[in-house]
This record gives sequence, structure tokens and C-alpha cells, in this order.
Amino acid sequence: MSERKHVVIVGGGFGGLTCARALARADVDVTLIDRQNHHLFQPLLYQVAMAGLSPSEIAVPIRSIVRKQKNIGVLLAEVERIDLETRQVYYSPAPGDAPLSFDYLVLAPGARTHYFGHDDWELYAPGLKSIDDAVEIRRRVLLAFEAAEREIDPAKRAQLLSFVVIGGGPTGVEVAGAIAELARFALDRDFRVAKPYEARVLLIEAGPRVLPAFAPELAEKTVLQLAELGVHVRTGTMVDAIGPRGVRLQTGETLLADTVVWAAGVASSPLIRGLGGAVEMDRQGRAIVAKDCSLPGFPNTFVIGDAACFLGPDGRPLPGVSPTAMQMGRFVAGIIKQEVRSAAVSERPEFVYTDKGSMATIGRSRAVAETKGIKLSGLLAWLAWLLVHIWYLIGFRNRFVVFFDWAWSYFTYRRGARLITGGRLLPGAPEAHAYTSSHDQAHHHAAQ
Repeated sequence: MSERKHVVIVGGGFGGLTCARALARADVDVTLIDRQNHHLFQPLLYQVAMAGLSPSEIAVPIRSIVRKQKNIGVLLAEVERIDLETRQVYYSPAPGDAPLSFDYLVLAPGARTHYFGHDDWELYAPGLKSIDDAVEIRRRVLLAFEAAEREIDPAKRAQLLSFVVIGGGPTGVEVAGAIAELARFALDRDFRVAKPYEARVLLIEAGPRVLPAFAPELAEKTVLQLAELGVHVRTGTMVDAIGPRGVRLQTGETLLADTVVWAAGVASSPLIRGLGGAVEMDRQGRAIVAKDCSLPGFPNTFVIGDAACFLGPDGRPLPGVSPTAMQMGRFVAGIIKQEVRSAAVSERPEFVYTDKGSMATIGRSRAVAETKGIKLSGLLAWLAWLLVHIWYLIGFRNRFVVFFDWAWSYFTYRRGARLITGGRLLPGAPEAHAYTSSHDQAHHHAAQ
């Protein structure tokens, strides 16, 4: 009897976790490596950033998800290097610096925020890819209202209550709408001086319209629904610089705002670039994979999810969304199971993506959705968005708690996660986010 094959999966996101669970009954040993101990439901991350949900409601420990799966081991570690020729994965911390050997390797490391060569902008405009990012954005947004409450200069107060969101994709639209909704409904009665309903939210998109992956008519309806919440949308607008006090556009115009959120681009994990010349990559650093999701020349190494560039029938890369990653994960697991069961070499099937549609929420009873030629907007699209996201959450507890929180927020206009926690700033972050107001400075000079 031959030895059991060893499958190493890098990344516990949608793709990696789906692949691991699909191998539960396979005659293989699985090792899942992730640098975080939890699986994050990223589509709802913006709700943590906007105080709608708590981090624990959209994240589940990976070990608890796979605890009943007997053929899997989980490693909390950082993959440093992969040798595709010798089939070795080097990670840290590792006992005795011993690498992991694999028979099959599935790379699903996800993506990171991309600043298009301006990584220094991260100090002033954090992206939204992790719980730490969400908590930091929540902290900055809530601190802006707190600082405005004690600010005596109207111009400075207006700057504190100005929020700029860069990027008109689904994340940018959802964040902009959520900030406006937070100000108008959740915080309106909590402050006496700041007047949150006067908050100004600006959404900037470099392209000709927001939500470019959606039908043009849905993009137009999105702008109208954002306007109902008080969000100003500017398309065809490029950002030239971001600093501690706002954003400068390529036209030379400066937008004064102490809080800026970046939602304009993503790039593949540095792990893919670390594979070097063995892998062909696209401009975003994603590995160009074969029709079976494997790396050309390395049939036992697969790349799935946001790290993969898989060209669809139209010659365009598949969208970097969770359904794509999950379908790839199940497909790759099927190939591995088939080859483990049968020693006979046969031609592998081609991966076929099933487009289940796209949706984006804008705010309370506002959303857009598109699936199989059906276009929805407003309340009906919002209800569909709620049902889909609750369905895909992992764990009954999380589904129940999120549903209860949303229902409570809908009927009371309140949000229960408005906590300023962490106290950390991104490395080297400007003192602007300490939010020292002229009111504080006046008291300081008076004391002297």
C-alpha cells in the first residue's frame, strides 16, 4: 500500500478553506498554513470598520472550523519561501527550520492593498483587508467625531467631519455609504456640538463611473442612492497625493479631510512574486495559471483565488471575489481526489466558472444586484444582499448574531459596536490622528 499523499494549502481564506474541507474524506494528509488563526468573512469587513458589527461576528478560528476533520493539521505560521523543484515549503517559526514536503501544493494567499507605487499613502489612507485595518478605520472615524465635538473653529470642525473614500468599486461604495449612514442615523443624537448629520462624505473614482463591473444603469442608480445619503461622487478624478490633512487631486485641487480611506486597488500576495521566474505573472502580480488552475510546468502546484489570473472565455481574468475562490477550491480538491484514487494518468478537466452575479450594498434599504441578466436595486436588492451574506457566514452563532444585530440596527437606528479601541496607529502615522483641537490648545495656553 502506497504512502498517503501530503497536500499543503497556504491560506485559510475562502479558497484555501473550501479546498481543505472538500478533502475531508480523501485519502490524503492535509496541512493548512495561515499567518492568522482565523478565517475572515471579508465581504462584511467594512461593517466592522463602520461600527455595525464586532470582529468576532465575522471571523471564526480556523481550528474550530476543521476540528472534526481527522486528516488535517493547522499551522499558525508565515510562509517565507517555496521551492517548487524540490517541493518544499519553508515557513517561520518552524521547529529546527525544517521545511514541509508536499505532493500537492495549493496556494491561496489572497491579496493585499495596492497603492500603485505610493506605499507611503498607507500612513494617511489605510486600506481594508484585515480586522486590524477595520478596527483602525473605525477608530479614526469615531475619533473624528469626538474631536469635532470639542473643536471651536467651524472651519476645522468641517475638516474633521469630512471623509474621503478613494475607489469606486464595491468596497468604496459600501464604505462611503456606511460612513454617511453612521453620521446621519447612528450618531445624530449622541453629540451636541459636532452635528454628525453635517458630515461630508466624498467618493473619488479614477474611472468614468463607479462599480465598473456592474451594468451602467446600476452604476447610475448607485450614484443616486449614494446622493440620497449625502455622499458626493466624483468620477474621472485621479489622486496626486495624500497627506495628514487631506487629498490633492491631479487637477491641483486640495480636499481638506482628516480621515481618508483607500479602496482603490489590490495586488497579489508577495508570496507569488517570491516564486520568481518559475511563474508568469500579470501586472497585478497574480500567477497566470493553466486551465486546471495549476502553474504551467508544475502540475502539482495550484494557485486559486485572488492570487490567480485565470482567463475566462472572453479572455479577461475572472473576478477576484469569494465565489471564484470557493469554486476553484472545490475544483482543485476534486482533481486531487481523482488522482489519489486512480494511478492511471488521464487528462485533467478544465475549470469552468459559474457566475452567480454581483451585488453591493449602499446603505439602509439601498443596494444593487445583478445575476443572470436580472438587475435589482433598492430594497429588493438590499434584502437579497442580506440573505446571501448571512447564508455564506460560517457558523450558526455568527449567522444568528449578525441577523439580530442587523435587525436591531434597522428598527432602532443604533449601532452597538461604536468602540474606540486599539490605540495603535499604522507605523509612522502622522500626529494628525491624535486630533488635538484648537479648543484643547486654547485651554493649554490659558493654563500657561
